Amino acid sequence: MLVSTYALCQLFSGPMLGRLSDHMGRRPLLLVSQVGTFIGFLILANAWSLWVVFLSRIIDGATAGNLSLAQAYISDVTTPDKRAKSFAIIGIAFGLGFLVGPAISGYLVQYGYPVPIYVAAGLSFTSILCTYFLLVEKKAEHEAAAPRPFAILDWGNYVRFFREPGLGSLLWQFFAFTVGFSGFMSGFALFAERRYTWHGHPFGTHEVGYVYASLGFLGILFQGGAVGRLVHLLGERRLARIAWVAAMVGYAWVGLTWTIPWLLAAAAVQGFGTGSLRPVLTSLITQKAGRSETGAVLGLTQSLNSISQIVAPFIAGLLIQKGLLVAWAMFPAAAALAGLLL
Repeated sequence: MLVSTYALCQLFSGPMLGRLSDHMGRRPLLLVSQVGTFIGFLILANAWSLWVVFLSRIIDGATAGNLSLAQAYISDVTTPDKRAKSFAIIGIAFGLGFLVGPAISGYLVQYGYPVPIYVAAGLSFTSILCTYFLLVEKKAEHEAAAPRPFAILDWGNYVRFFREPGLGSLLWQFFAFTVGFSGFMSGFALFAERRYTWHGHPFGTHEVGYVYASLGFLGILFQGGAVGRLVHLLGERRLARIAWVAAMVGYAWVGLTWTIPWLLAAAAVQGFGTGSLRPVLTSLITQKAGRSETGAVLGLTQSLNSISQIVAPFIAGLLIQKGLLVAWAMFPAAAALAGLLL
């Protein structure tokens, strides 16, 4: 319910912040988003009851536009042929987070559950300072036509994006990607607890953290240079097809593993697929969107991600609760197959 609450709030805030940034600039809205995350962490660390925990996630979700606004800023200041490589740098940041974050949190939690949250708040405050003092506002190159009238929850126009040639299929592909990734990441800890053992005991917090760290390391390797070179060698669309196949095989393979070495091998294949897909799909989407609507379209992709985070964890949890561990792995594999067919 906490995951769904955050994602539900993000569902509305993503397009709103993206559209606002098209008219007001990326930097001010990015600061609003980061301040909301900072406040949410402080409330969470000091929560004295369950409803306050929910409140912290609502505040963070209602201002959750960090990723889409950062992507819109990158789109403003890069040429189309450089965007996949630039978006891959965001993937490197995610990889570093998955590499370092679980290890730090697992170590600090011995001093109390609020301690890692305070550290997260400190990191969030650092991002606010960096945005305020280091980030220079860049004006998007608006199209010659006058901008459309602005509406905060302009869902009719968001639906319009799905009808645009080229862009619509890419948005559906992005949705398929986020459904598979959300289902896998949200269910893996529960799956691993039931499937693997380490020194005679089921997988627990530390073991799952190490696997996440391994995935983060693989993400850094793939997106730290491989994506840019592969785009230059294969082109974005061909690379996307190969990545869809890798993601599909990797997801399904994880569900058929029983030992740690095979798990890591399957995770490497899956990591290559998902690590390549996010920057490539994001780059293709921004190339199809108009410059004056880049923020809105990227905000829409964040909302698609939110819908995935509402639905996919529920499906994954239901399958695992029923003991259908292989079916859980085939669920994100089926999503990857849908993306490949699209």
